[in-house]
Amino acid sequence: MRLLLLNIILILLLSCENTTQLKDYWKNPDFETYNPKKILVIGMTKDDEARHLFESHFQTQLQLKDLKVDKSQNILTTDYLNKKHTETEINKIEDSLIKLNYDTVIFSRIVGVKNKIKYSEEYYKTHTYKHNFKDDFLKYQDQFYNPSYYENYNVYNAETSIYCLCPSKERTLIWKGYIDIVDPKNINDSIEDYIKLLILVLEEEAIIPTPK
Repeated sequence: MRLLLLNIILILLLSCENTTQLKDYWKNPDFETYNPKKILVIGMTKDDEARHLFESHFQTQLQLKDLKVDKSQNILTTDYLNKKHTETEINKIEDSLIKLNYDTVIFSRIVGVKNKIKYSEEYYKTHTYKHNFKDDFLKYQDQFYNPSYYENYNVYNAETSIYCLCPSKERTLIWKGYIDIVDPKNINDSIEDYIKLLILVLEEEAIIPTPK
């Protein structure tokens, strides 16, 4: 299944112009399949707009699979997510979710940002006619002197965890994955690509239903 998953993801990445890249994931071996009944989606960010866009789009895509899904903004206050809580306080919110019949929590957050540098494609195209040692040397020494030689961009490493609020156990981790969001230009497009890739992986891992 893992080979099939990687092949499908490769096709998706090509269609998405590599804006999102699955870096790593882990699935609980105790759960060959998983059937969530009522899901709470949490986008952990202080940016209210990003949180709203992420949770709303994720909710819509999961509802298309006939899953019952709510956004954290309808259940938890912004103040709650922006404050540090004790284990006792977190246990209380967990108990309240269980009383509301939630059995699954999907929790996403940005865990890191890396600045990357790449060779400028536009600069390269204007110098492809040079092919001997002298000209090649002259071209590549520009990396020290020409500011247009390099392009800087950011890579955001996002983590998504899926927990079962299982009655007989503590918060049980079902699945955790890390996806890089490469050089995001538009928040809507980045969220859409991230969720598209995430849902594909969760379908292949039998965490959520596959299309009928």
